[in-house]
Amino acid sequence: MRIIKAKDYKDMSRKAANIISAQVIVKPNCVLGLATGSTPIGTYEQLVEWYQKGDLDFSKVTSVNLDEYKGLTKDNDQSYYYFMNDHLFSKVNINKDNTHLPDGTEPDSDKACADYNKVIESVGGIDLQLLGLGHNGHIGFNEPADEFIPETHCVDLTPSTIEANKRFFASYDDVPKQAYTMGIKTIMLAKSVLVVVSGEDKAAIVRDAFFGSITPKVQASVLQLHPNVTVVADEAALSLVKM
Repeated sequence: MRIIKAKDYKDMSRKAANIISAQVIVKPNCVLGLATGSTPIGTYEQLVEWYQKGDLDFSKVTSVNLDEYKGLTKDNDQSYYYFMNDHLFSKVNINKDNTHLPDGTEPDSDKACADYNKVIESVGGIDLQLLGLGHNGHIGFNEPADEFIPETHCVDLTPSTIEANKRFFASYDDVPKQAYTMGIKTIMLAKSVLVVVSGEDKAAIVRDAFFGSITPKVQASVLQLHPNVTVVADEAALSLVKM
């Protein structure tokens, strides 16, 4: 595991974008695993800026996203499809037919998960998987559990995750209570993994996930076993780690 210390959020975003852009340049038809949430926004903004300057070409890139809320349509402004379109897809020349997320409108969980596993298999796997890091160590919506679930599955979101998401919705009742998420085995099969982390509030989980025991109670800890993981974190997020 390689740890890259960034000065602050902006520096973290730029360093992470450098790694993703290098992947796109070296392999123009690469498969990018993408993440949502507040942390990657700066990374996407930097990629868009470089695209607008003519430094990047996404025309041959394929993307697969980690997760999607169950029950939300693509045009819902809290869906992860909407997020990705708003922050990246609509601002670069990626072919939207080559952008993939779990189908949040599919009520049959088994079908939705099986269909998404087939999508990931059909694109040949993931070259670079971008991840954020939840306060409880979740990656995607793989929440603390008694086991690592291998492939796409439907998750009952924990109270802490629902509470964290509440600020994005009109009321608590509107917050989705389930999500479809890529599984741990699928993430671990990515050729490379890039984790972005920012803020002092993430310092304890950075320590526990990347320097503690490997346990499904901290799902991100499994990344210690991956042969090619880069963590880009700012000084605040690394404040409890001796570099």
